[in-house]
Amino acid sequence: MEPAATAALTVIAPEGVPVLTSGDDLAAVLTPVLERAVWPDGTLGLRPGDVVVVSSKIVSKAEGRLVAARDEEERQAVIAGETVRVVAERARPDGGALRIVENHLGLVMAAAGVDTSDVPPGTALLLPEDPDASARKLRLGLHARTGVKPGVIVTDTFGRPWRRGLVDQAIGAAGVAVQDDRRGEHDSYGRELQVTVIAVADEIAAAAELVKGKATGRPVAVVRGMGHAVTDEDGAGARELIRTPEEDMFRRGVAEDPETH
Repeated sequence: MEPAATAALTVIAPEGVPVLTSGDDLAAVLTPVLERAVWPDGTLGLRPGDVVVVSSKIVSKAEGRLVAARDEEERQAVIAGETVRVVAERARPDGGALRIVENHLGLVMAAAGVDTSDVPPGTALLLPEDPDASARKLRLGLHARTGVKPGVIVTDTFGRPWRRGLVDQAIGAAGVAVQDDRRGEHDSYGRELQVTVIAVADEIAAAAELVKGKATGRPVAVVRGMGHAVTDEDGAGARELIRTPEEDMFRRGVAEDPETH
């Protein structure tokens, strides 16, 4: 009897990614890092069907998205400039405020995605202006340099309603089927699936974060075993994952009164 096929993923996060600055060609910088990456079976580099997962922070640095934020007032002004809509707000013990907002990309997240970690003092880092376009550009550059056309996902970190802790999610994608729509299929009891749509790109992003980490100097990972989700065309990108206002059952948040919380 033939052994049963095993479904498996392999995720690696190579070291050696240098500090990026404005104007760097991300594909040119990452190509030697990815080509030297050693897989558990001893092979090197990329294969067709691999997905390259990149933290948005290095994309933003290469795209020159660093801005001045010399104090808390300037930081809040930067956040306000990236905000389209305040969803929820809560006072912090230090007198500031935690705001969950919708930014220009349609993403709902804390502080509009403005980041002040791992950047020079007195600065803040904005998200890429168009993460899907960033993913397409990186994919094109990697294909030109390696001969492999990987899927590419750009990630950022989100909190989640009703759940503690942070996870990485896809904010940009190219060459990846970001959703797996299972509606119309049937479960093992013959019942038709009516609402099951898997956020494939987000699951890949979260898996990659397990080996990338936040402070390990490994902002890039490669996921192997998801070739069925890698497409020849770039596709619609991660924007496809954002709910429209008509679908959003939790669109209205709350501004809490600090005296009652």
